[in-house]
Amino acid sequence: MKWLYYSICLLLSMSAVAQSAIDSSQLMKDIRTLSDDKFEGRKVGTPGNRMAQFYIIDRFKKIGLTPYHNTYEYPFYFQGGDKRIMGTNLYGYIPGKLSTVIVISAHYDHLGIKPNANGQDSIFNGADDNASGVGGLLALATYFKQHPPRYTLIFAALDGEEEGLQGAKAFVQQPPVPLTQIRMNVNMDMIAHNDKNELYACGTYQFPDLKKYIDAVANGVTVKLLTGHDSGIEDWTKQSDQYAFYAQQIPFLYFGVEDHPDYHHITDKYARINHSFYYRSVQAILAVVKQLDNDLPENKYSNARKM
Repeated sequence: MKWLYYSICLLLSMSAVAQSAIDSSQLMKDIRTLSDDKFEGRKVGTPGNRMAQFYIIDRFKKIGLTPYHNTYEYPFYFQGGDKRIMGTNLYGYIPGKLSTVIVISAHYDHLGIKPNANGQDSIFNGADDNASGVGGLLALATYFKQHPPRYTLIFAALDGEEEGLQGAKAFVQQPPVPLTQIRMNVNMDMIAHNDKNELYACGTYQFPDLKKYIDAVANGVTVKLLTGHDSGIEDWTKQSDQYAFYAQQIPFLYFGVEDHPDYHHITDKYARINHSFYYRSVQAILAVVKQLDNDLPENKYSNARKM
């Protein structure tokens, strides 16, 4: 009965927002593929991570993202204990009417193979964390390739997030465009698993003017689109790649769900995500990005809260 309920919800949500042109089948294929055992948890610097890169690059090519410098691959290095590890960021762009940029990001790495609670080596597939965000990124890229944006949009699949936001730090240290040209960052990390139908947009505490773009679409989407988790005890500001942008005083919105029992466990598998919620979550994020693309003024915010 639960699967019947999810199927009905999925069909209803697809009908209600069909104009957004999100391909639900492709969305599910992307998250299912990236969280498959053959990718071995996508840990940075591993063969499974490299396989994930090949998959994402192939999707970038099929979507038609334009590469910078004739490549989607941007290696970087960081120190992991006594080892020097290479990570690889992947990104391309869709030119807009403006040269000013919105960076849409999601990390594709996860925890790889490590001992589980019983001490046995297991694959940590990371379906929600963060194959879901990459699936959302690819869906948004597909939409905006078909509906040319006002802002230039960079779609960045970042590596090494689980090792301390290493890919995001590398991106802002060597950005493809000057940092002054980057208007804001929209980051997705864990957007496919929530039993309360709740999706949070974090960042409106630091950048209050962004809240009106959330409010403008909240009543028209089929998830509970909430703001918060960006101050006080439950502050997510530093917990994903958006923090590297914020550290450079670049505005951000971070979309994610609250922690669930599968977070950083071997049970974070494709079968455990909320399929209907995931589809509707991506629809809601798309609605916000469309609103930002249409109405966000080019100038930087002057009322951002201090870090």
